[in-house]
Amino acid sequence: MDRLTERFEEHRVRLRAVAYRMLGSASEAEDAVQDTWLRLNRTDAAEIENLGGWLTTVVARVCLNVLRSRDHRREEPLDAAFSEPADSTVDPAADAVLADSVGLAMLVVLDTLAPAERLAFVLHDMFAVPFDEIAPLIDRTPAAARQLASRARRRVQGRSTAAEPDLARRRQVVDAYLTAARGGDFAALLELLHPDVVLRADKAAGPSREPIFLRGASVVARGAAAASVRAAVTQLALVNGGIGLVMADEGRPSVVLAFAFVDGKISEIDVIADRERLRGLDLVMVD
Repeated sequence: MDRLTERFEEHRVRLRAVAYRMLGSASEAEDAVQDTWLRLNRTDAAEIENLGGWLTTVVARVCLNVLRSRDHRREEPLDAAFSEPADSTVDPAADAVLADSVGLAMLVVLDTLAPAERLAFVLHDMFAVPFDEIAPLIDRTPAAARQLASRARRRVQGRSTAAEPDLARRRQVVDAYLTAARGGDFAALLELLHPDVVLRADKAAGPSREPIFLRGASVVARGAAAASVRAAVTQLALVNGGIGLVMADEGRPSVVLAFAFVDGKISEIDVIADRERLRGLDLVMVD
């Protein structure tokens, strides 16, 4: 079991990255990785020839099920995709390269894709998984999987520019949240939070060493206002491509806040302090 745990941990960062880009939620990505670990424990690992490939396949399946079960997400009929004229402008040799034009809007635009499109695009373009391995996950041929990825790529490239203003607005909201938290401004925090906002913090984030779960604007705002000392040493950052906050200790990130939004207000806050989770994040400080 110790050896199996070691081997799994070698792949954890990659699995979390796959899950985050599939789901766009740090908490859901962590759940998907944990589900993958549980499935591995129920399998005879000695019979798995390529553990990395097996784990990637399993976490992709878990994420696909999550995407398909979301109430606000409905997969478009795939038959329509295959009735479109072939795109002769797509260079198959460049399929594994994510277009630079996607930029920071990537995760926002990925939310516009149907689940099968998102899976094909994320696995192939971002993680170089071959189409013959992707195809069984979505019950399609490799050629059909390639076409789904190409279709998704065109949508991502076409919509990324339009999504940039959303990121700019979200940066304004998070910047205002940080300012209000630094000043302990409860009223201002209430204005920025969705009424049903949820805050999740891992065990390393709180003084009790137990996970924290808060729901409701008033409760979350009181907590943020009480954390003015922490907020004073916190900065804006890009967290896995989205706008977030980072508190650093001697130049090293010690706490990260990742946000989700509904109707222009903060709807979810993931507070990440666990060292392993922090190491799996893509962080870029924002001036």
